[in-house]
Amino acid sequence: MKGFGNIMKEAQKLQAQMEQLQAEAAKKTVEATAGGGMVTAVANGKQELVSIKIDREVINPEDAQMLEDLVMAATNEALRKSKEMVQSEMGKITAGLKIPGLGPGFGT
Repeated sequence: MKGFGNIMKEAQKLQAQMEQLQAEAAKKTVEATAGGGMVTAVANGKQELVSIKIDREVINPEDAQMLEDLVMAATNEALRKSKEMVQSEMGKITAGLKIPGLGPGFGT
């Protein structure tokens, strides 16, 4: 049973490292743009949208669809980058293992 105790200690250590990573990731942000920089979206490591900036030149009441498309593209790209950032950081802790059930951006 001594081996099981060591496994449990390692699991607890890994859990503490992952919790620390999640806290640190929440503070980090990534930025993505669409339309040549006309729309900028910023997301954090928790895959939450932090801000959206829209250049006034792209605001055209006659073409709301274009603005909607640019916002969606920038948002999706920011969230994708956020997920990649967290997975990269997680890979450093788990040595590349995919561990299911660890929350947004973690595991599979």
